[in-house]
Amino acid sequence: MRHLITISLAAMLLSACSQSEEDKAKPLLAKIDSLYKSGNYRATLDSIVLLREHYPQAIEARKTALRLWQNASLKLAQADVASTDIKLQEMTEALKTETNLYRRNMMTVKRDSLQARYEAMCGVVRMIHLRQKQH
Repeated sequence: MRHLITISLAAMLLSACSQSEEDKAKPLLAKIDSLYKSGNYRATLDSIVLLREHYPQAIEARKTALRLWQNASLKLAQADVASTDIKLQEMTEALKTETNLYRRNMMTVKRDSLQARYEAMCGVVRMIHLRQKQH
């Protein structure tokens, strides 16, 4: 019985001396923050996925990463909205001058596709804003 207590105490001391999940996650969290600040949003999201996989018990690090995830996702979605809007405007203008019926029909299909993408990405931006208000 005495040996069991000694082994239990030794195990508790060893576990107390080892780094916590939070401490282990700090370097990766610092890298994630650096990637976000440099505008590398895709790499930010990829690194957050790694953080979640490798340190599932690092709750505070994951909370911080969640805010960065939302912000990086928002930046990517806003960039997509802007890019799609430019393409949509260009297609709308090109349609005004196209006289060939086949090309005009193909351009109309592309414009409609761009319009659907624009509306979907605007919905994504709205959802991210709602999630950010909840947290």
